[in-house]
Amino acid sequence: MKNRISAVFIGLLLFSCAQKTVKEERLEPTIELNEELLVELQRMVEVDQIAAYIPQGKYVEYSKEEWRSFKDSVFTIHQKRLEEIFKEYGFLGFDLVGEQGSSNFWLMVQHSDHNPDFQKQVLEKMKIEVDEGNAKASNYGFLVDRVRLNLGGKQLYGTQVEFNVETAEVFPKSLEDSLHVNERRASIGLQPIEEYLNQMLEMHFEMNKERYLAIGISEPQFYEIVE
Repeated sequence: MKNRISAVFIGLLLFSCAQKTVKEERLEPTIELNEELLVELQRMVEVDQIAAYIPQGKYVEYSKEEWRSFKDSVFTIHQKRLEEIFKEYGFLGFDLVGEQGSSNFWLMVQHSDHNPDFQKQVLEKMKIEVDEGNAKASNYGFLVDRVRLNLGGKQLYGTQVEFNVETAEVFPKSLEDSLHVNERRASIGLQPIEEYLNQMLEMHFEMNKERYLAIGISEPQFYEIVE
């Protein structure tokens, strides 16, 4: 009899816990994305990527001055709108616009080099969201480097590069403590810098392949990958 009572008590306890769990799940707040803002960011980033890339389509016929004017106009207009959004919402994290929307916002801030003070303000708020798991740490690293260079400092993660177009080589721009860069990169989810530089160089070489072949360079100067 005692065993039967114990079994019934345990069963009631488990049922009570299950009911409590279901109730707690129902009480959890539902995160709703800001769809209107998400759509706006997507439209903006589509134009941003046209301006950030080499001229294509109708833009091929632009003169260097026309292309530069177009790029500057896109980045300047976008930065002003991004600043309005930032003042209202802070850094846009996953909870508000999803991972893609958050990355779109970050990407266009990256291209706001004409206003490094704005980039720095965004960076400070982005760090908070990264620490809370509400923004991408690797994106944060790219913006850290961008802001540091734009303000006359050295980058930490080696994400910003420059190319030697005469030798088909790539180098990270001014870099602090290069011996430990891969440790810092790993801490935010970035691959070793040698792999990254090789990827950047391969893309650059393919985009300029005709020019390199014309000067007798058939392949780029890749970095050795140490296992």
